[in-house]
Amino acid sequence: MVEKVEIPKKTVYRLSIYSRCLEKLAENQVETVSSVALAKAAGVKPPQLRKDLGYVGQFGTRGLGYSVGPLSKAIAGILGSARLQPVVIIGVGNLGSALMRYSGFKKEGFEIIAAFDRFPEQVEERTPTINIPVHDVEDLGEYITAHEVKMAILAVPGEAAQQVANVLVEAGVQAILNFSPLVLQVPEEVIVNHVDLAVELESLSYFIN
Repeated sequence: MVEKVEIPKKTVYRLSIYSRCLEKLAENQVETVSSVALAKAAGVKPPQLRKDLGYVGQFGTRGLGYSVGPLSKAIAGILGSARLQPVVIIGVGNLGSALMRYSGFKKEGFEIIAAFDRFPEQVEERTPTINIPVHDVEDLGEYITAHEVKMAILAVPGEAAQQVANVLVEAGVQAILNFSPLVLQVPEEVIVNHVDLAVELESLSYFIN
């Protein structure tokens, strides 16, 4: 069991990127990588990489670089992805259904174990090929508590988002990926990452001639 380390949020994000780069190297049977090469692959500068990896432990060897396997395993332990992290989805419209179909979550250490919607019977009729149970949203808090779920994906309309977030927080969820357009009000200890697709497109449009 790796001891929980207090790591800055931006560093956590970069560690996740390093983890993906290391996975690619392992797939290509690369056993060691220099800090310069790994930093270039991750899109950061070598000093930043070395500072970030300082939170993981002492893995680099001067003149040789990092051992890909042990470093990848250590980062996975720090991020909590050494085992599958259970996640629930709330809101199974077009976006929620697409997220349920996405097969890449398990590869990155996450497993969607259940989904919740106001009309679960209709969802199951629309998505018969998705092998994830869909429950009534009224059962959300009880399910989260019983299964000790700490992460949730919120894909509900803006008018319902805060109410659902309140249930998630009260039940013990500590991290929310929010696809709703509402900026959620949550306690300081709860982490919320907002994904506003319209804002992302708007920022991209700046670079189009």
